[in-house]
Amino acid sequence: MTTIGLLGGSFNPIHTGHMIVASYVAQFGPVDEVWFVLSPRNPLKDPALLAPDADRLEMLRIAVESNTSLPLKVSDIELSLPRPSYTIDTLRTLSDMYPEHRFVWITGSDTLPQLHRWKNWEEITGDYGMIVYPRPGFPVKEPLPEGVRIVDAPQVEISSTFIREAIASGKNMTYFLTQGVENFILARGIYKSKQ
Repeated sequence: MTTIGLLGGSFNPIHTGHMIVASYVAQFGPVDEVWFVLSPRNPLKDPALLAPDADRLEMLRIAVESNTSLPLKVSDIELSLPRPSYTIDTLRTLSDMYPEHRFVWITGSDTLPQLHRWKNWEEITGDYGMIVYPRPGFPVKEPLPEGVRIVDAPQVEISSTFIREAIASGKNMTYFLTQGVENFILARGIYKSKQ
């Protein structure tokens, strides 16, 4: 059975920090592959700050295709699920679609203090498992729920908000984004007038 780590997010845009975490977990973690799971527009966030789903999905594909030697893939499953989209629904749906795979959720340590607020969080950690990577300013506190495993991935302090703001002010984001993603953003004018 192949173990797939699912790294969910809005990826607005996907940046090298996301790629480093995925690369680390795919190569040094307890999974065979990492799939980026694009989250749909969040009704609690300002839609003016979020690139269209199709653009964010294309940026994910461009980033993953920039290094085909890594076991990384892109999933748009959450775009087809009922809203709001919950992690447990994503895990159940993918498990039904791909019974030959075992799925585990990947998340940052910044989510652990709020894990108890996730829908069916005990099923997520108990039946599927969770891989947690460190985030600056969010140390992991023991004891951890059963099924939660910490990986010692490098901490990269890059945020999509920083990148969007830098692009809007005309800054060069080489080294923060893969070249293909940067080219796509510039060609389409994404984030140009966003704050």
